[in-house]
Amino acid sequence: MMIRAHMLVSGVVQGVFFRHNTMKKANEFDVTGWVRNLHDGRVEIVCEGKKDEVQKLADWCKKGPIGAYVSNVDMTWEDYTGEFDTFQITY
Repeated sequence: MMIRAHMLVSGVVQGVFFRHNTMKKANEFDVTGWVRNLHDGRVEIVCEGKKDEVQKLADWCKKGPIGAYVSNVDMTWEDYTGEFDTFQITY
């Protein structure tokens, strides 16, 4: 089953290579989409793939990379669109 997730990650998640490591994990899990920093200090992620692989990425986001402190991951499941070919860092 293919699915889409929209995540907003709060905590100390900027300046700790969160976006870069999210992209590495997304590629590892064969998940497509994008990640970006928000002006309010959160990180936003939109991703698509097999439900279990997207869930693996979401589970990883709850901890993040070394140096990050994740206080919350607000995640919404959405309908798969197939619009992405890769996973990218956007600005």
